[in-house]
Amino acid sequence: MPLLRLSWVRGAVGRDGGPRDEAEVMTIYTIGFQGKTAEEFFEALKGAGIRRLIDVRLRNDSHLAGFARRVHLEYLLKEICGADYMHEPLLAPTDEILDSWRAKTLPWDEYEKRFGALLKEREVEQAIDRSVFSVPSVLLCSEPRADKCHRRLVADYLAGKWGGVEVKHL
Repeated sequence: MPLLRLSWVRGAVGRDGGPRDEAEVMTIYTIGFQGKTAEEFFEALKGAGIRRLIDVRLRNDSHLAGFARRVHLEYLLKEICGADYMHEPLLAPTDEILDSWRAKTLPWDEYEKRFGALLKEREVEQAIDRSVFSVPSVLLCSEPRADKCHRRLVADYLAGKWGGVEVKHL
């Protein structure tokens, strides 16, 4: 799927349902599905008012992902949360980085450095328009906790580049 590009629109809806102030802080949510039941996962999304899920997994159709497999997730998001699904591989690590981390041959601090360099090289802060997050949006990956997951690194990177961004992990 190609990168979703939207232009920032004045008058977009703010948190209170009224016109969005361009200076308003934007929230980027993150969530992992491992260790969660489908009920826990979708209730967390509904509780945060999520309207767009941005899948940042490199491999999003593994049969091991259960309810979070792309083929199921698109349908479940729409039916349960009224949310859209978007896969953005530009925000995923390379096979080499991911496989080295999983094989435990790449320590976390080195993973962070390499993935950060990849985000910078890809210029994701320019490639992804802020308006993708004009509705409550969540970055999805598999890891149960955000502390050692690339979704946190993506959210922190965008927050640092864009400013006016708050990151919340569900």
